Amino acid sequence: QLQLVESGGGLVQPGGSLRLSCAASGFTLDYKAIGWFRQAPGKEREGVSCISSSDGSTYYADSVKGRFTISRDNAKNTVYLQMNSLKPEDTAVYYCAAPLISAVEGMCVMTWTESKEWTYWGQGTHVTVSS
Repeated sequence: QLQLVESGGGLVQPGGSLRLSCAASGFTLDYKAIGWFRQAPGKEREGVSCISSSDGSTYYADSVKGRFTISRDNAKNTVYLQMNSLKPEDTAVYYCAAPLISAVEGMCVMTWTESKEWTYWGQGTHVTVSS
């Protein structure tokens, strides 16, 4: 059974840092692009970052560019999201996602920020940025 499990969320002060983890089971991440999304209360889910498997290319939403870094450790079957200089507006439930098996499953497609491009989702981890 293919499963994604996020961890690492919590309460942090503005300007602080957190590292989120997305651990996969039931499949190998080696051949899959992985996306990070977030959903704040009352708002739609938005794409935050994507990392490809084919060449390790990374992509970020403008709102997090320069502050967040996505990376992968295939040996641990885990993808990370390092979040620095956190702001109150980063408060949300963060999800990781994987695409369906396809010819482009290893790529961050042009529409990677859209939830419909992703099939498998974790249960989410809460991040609260507050003083």
